[in-house]
Amino acid sequence: MLNRWLFKQVDNSALVVFRVFFGLLIAIEAFGAIFTGWIRRTMIEPDFTFNFIGFEFLQPLPGDGMIWYYAIMGVFGVFVMLGFKYRMSIIAYTIMWSGVYLMQKSSYNNHYYLLMLVCFIMCFLPAHRWLSLDAKIKPSISRISMPRWVWIVIVLQLWIVYTYASVAKLYPDWLDGSFPALLMKSKDDYWLVGEFLQQWWIRYAIAYFGLFFDLLIIPLLLWKRTRVPVFIAAIFFHLFNSFIFHIGIFPYMSLAFCIFFFPAEKINKVFLRGKKKFYDRAEVIVPSWRNALVVSMVVWFTIQLCLPLRHWFFKDDVLWTEEGHRLSWRMMLRGKSGRIAFKVVEKGTSDTIHIDKSEYLSRKQLRAIPSKPDMIWQFAQRLEEDFAEKGKEVEVYVEGKISVNGRPYKTLIDPKVDLAAEKWEHFKHHDWILPSDSE
Repeated sequence: MLNRWLFKQVDNSALVVFRVFFGLLIAIEAFGAIFTGWIRRTMIEPDFTFNFIGFEFLQPLPGDGMIWYYAIMGVFGVFVMLGFKYRMSIIAYTIMWSGVYLMQKSSYNNHYYLLMLVCFIMCFLPAHRWLSLDAKIKPSISRISMPRWVWIVIVLQLWIVYTYASVAKLYPDWLDGSFPALLMKSKDDYWLVGEFLQQWWIRYAIAYFGLFFDLLIIPLLLWKRTRVPVFIAAIFFHLFNSFIFHIGIFPYMSLAFCIFFFPAEKINKVFLRGKKKFYDRAEVIVPSWRNALVVSMVVWFTIQLCLPLRHWFFKDDVLWTEEGHRLSWRMMLRGKSGRIAFKVVEKGTSDTIHIDKSEYLSRKQLRAIPSKPDMIWQFAQRLEEDFAEKGKEVEVYVEGKISVNGRPYKTLIDPKVDLAAEKWEHFKHHDWILPSDSE
């Protein structure tokens, strides 16, 4: 039964068409980062980047090196689109994208994480067996079918992402429309639609359409009767997000994924114009590496299901502490503002230096750091290292307050704790983050 479920051969039109769209999008992502100045603002202008903790060895290349880095990534994206040296190209893009993702957090985005996961999955899929230069150069690799596990992996991954995004919205500030209202308030001067977005009912429309869209999109795309109307709703939803929030390729990648939910025969006719023979024999071909595949899928999806739940094992609310926020599909759920000051005290003295953060941080980093405890800790470590290079042993103290979703400002970090002396724990609450219910 399992063999038939995983290894039944199905038509591969959706996969090869998706590969073309996906390659185009990841190329646009790389080249777009160059031409919009994102790389310069995020990787070149700052004196240092806030790595994911534990990945400090990943550092931006000097000078304009990161521009060339992204240019090479863009070329690999084009190769993926064309199906040229596909396996090498998608593996190279995956490694390079994962590197830049882990290299900085100032522009953290769940969509960047999703792209890393999808790239990793695509490394193992036979997406180059048709409509590719590889198949043209070497016809012996051509195939018109794929094992059904390919489709299952993609659909399960999408279901996890969307379902967790929906569940994360089940909290008061989303359900009562207060956070969507704050979200739209930041768009009040937006071209043509800014005033319209301030209508009282818009907040509730966004709150509940977003919640139910994320919860139901995968099941309704799987059901033939609702597939077309839900796809139309998806077009509206993702184009709205693209137009209002400017979130890169994610809306278009999400629409490209919809290809997998339509009948393969229709995808073949619409996109391949009948040039590819439609596969309908439904053979079951069990490879010698069957057990390795099953174990890999179980491990992968266990991690994907468990990782977003880890914030429940930390003390206090993730909206306040940020512990367990990343890698958990908590997308556009809260707004934070804050003010923060760092002071350095030389050990054995009462000499105090108040740090001018602008001497160390870029404007983007200055906006991000007040509400992110891990970045606050990293900056404290950076200050200690900087003074150590000058021959001084110092303690680093922080005074900072944040507001979550427009609420009154409260103190986030214990001002009596020397953060330079604290260790970072990935799976343990940090007591120097004050409780959210403290004054």
